[in-house]
Amino acid sequence: MGKRQWNFIQSGKCSPSYNMALDEALLDWHSRGEIGPVLRFYEWEPATLSIGYFQRAAKEIDMDAVQKLGLGFVRRPTGGRGVLHEHELTYSVIVSEDYPDMPETVTEAYRVISGGLLEGFRNLGLDASFSVPGEQLTEQLKKPKSGVCFDAPSWYELVVEGKKVAGSAQTRQKGVILQHGAILLSLDEDKLVSLFNFESDEARERVRRGLPEKAVAIDRLTDRQITIEECSAAFSTGFEEALDIELVPFELSDEQLAIVKEIEQNKYANDEWNFKK
Repeated sequence: MGKRQWNFIQSGKCSPSYNMALDEALLDWHSRGEIGPVLRFYEWEPATLSIGYFQRAAKEIDMDAVQKLGLGFVRRPTGGRGVLHEHELTYSVIVSEDYPDMPETVTEAYRVISGGLLEGFRNLGLDASFSVPGEQLTEQLKKPKSGVCFDAPSWYELVVEGKKVAGSAQTRQKGVILQHGAILLSLDEDKLVSLFNFESDEARERVRRGLPEKAVAIDRLTDRQITIEECSAAFSTGFEEALDIELVPFELSDEQLAIVKEIEQNKYANDEWNFKK
């Protein structure tokens, strides 16, 4: 019996609104049985700050800084905190909740899906492992001290040398899991922290100083430069190994592209969505 086949999409650089619209469209199509499970890789043009579905943009984000730096801005359909998408490969996984051997709980589903990330980092020669937060950190995750995603690893996110190297978020809609996240090739901590509002300059400085101890990008872990193409190859193979699947390239039809564009214009390119909270 052959391996299960998943659709594989390499979108390249896309606008923030298109990136989120395509993830939503893929979830919709999979929920209706029109396509099978999907692994998608993509990048961002321009570099973008994305925030979690539940974040309050006006309170947490310095929009003047976002605009001054020429960044895109979008609210994700998933939870989690703010992510600066700049030097990274972003992945998304779309798969049914009742997929064979997929755990029912969100935390354990993270573990299964993120196994692809674990193998991907190992394929790059990096000694990655899953984070399992202690009791103190678990309480901190319930009441985060900042809106910055890479300020702390959550359950089963990927760490190297104890530092977070990939941040992921998940939503479940229409019987389908959408998990997407950032694989960091490089991280500008100062730029990232400058995009958020803090209670005081001292609080901002604490987060800025602490980030290098909590998060690390691939370029700080190896002497050689790893390209997006090398990352894509390592992580696509990683997902095939971890999930025991075969990835089959998938191209959107003109009709499907039109649907994505409609979702983009009606939702993710719309201030009503992005500043709803």
